[in-house]
Amino acid sequence: MAKSAKRQNGVRPALDSACPCRPGKMRLPDAKAHVVFWSVAILGTSLDLWSKAAVFEWLKPDGEFVIIDGVLKLIRARNAGAAFGIAQGQRHLLVAVSLIALVVILAAFLFMAQKHRLSSLSLGLFAGGVCGNLYDRMFNDGLVRDFIDIVYWPGRHWPAFNVADSMLCIAVGLLIISSLTCQKNE
Repeated sequence: MAKSAKRQNGVRPALDSACPCRPGKMRLPDAKAHVVFWSVAILGTSLDLWSKAAVFEWLKPDGEFVIIDGVLKLIRARNAGAAFGIAQGQRHLLVAVSLIALVVILAAFLFMAQKHRLSSLSLGLFAGGVCGNLYDRMFNDGLVRDFIDIVYWPGRHWPAFNVADSMLCIAVGLLIISSLTCQKNE
């Protein structure tokens, strides 16, 4: 019976599309996925680079702008490493890792059977975040410009970050949600 369900009139049935993550015939992203991915990546990169330039031009070198007293302020900080100062001063390594990550993100978008708009959105956020920080590493003497300073406990500051870092964190969360949703539908 299973064999007859597989082939009817000599034609293979379409793969179950309930979960686009299911391995099978490779399909390139549709036009809507491209619109989501590329617009998020380009707008995200643009927003990141614009916000860095605006804050760094506006604030004095040691200046700060308090948004919520004791919780949130804008500052000027430069980071020679990755998240939390990892690989401090390893500019060439970080540029190489960023370029490899960008290639992996593009390959994941183009060649994996991702049909969820959430996956396209998260991969676009990844691409935008990587591009924003990669630009700084390549054209800002290896220093990534950070400007968001959050106090999470009195006297305790989260490491300063920027829009690109925020996009990367949101992308991770959305990919987790997308993968959980995909597994539920299997």
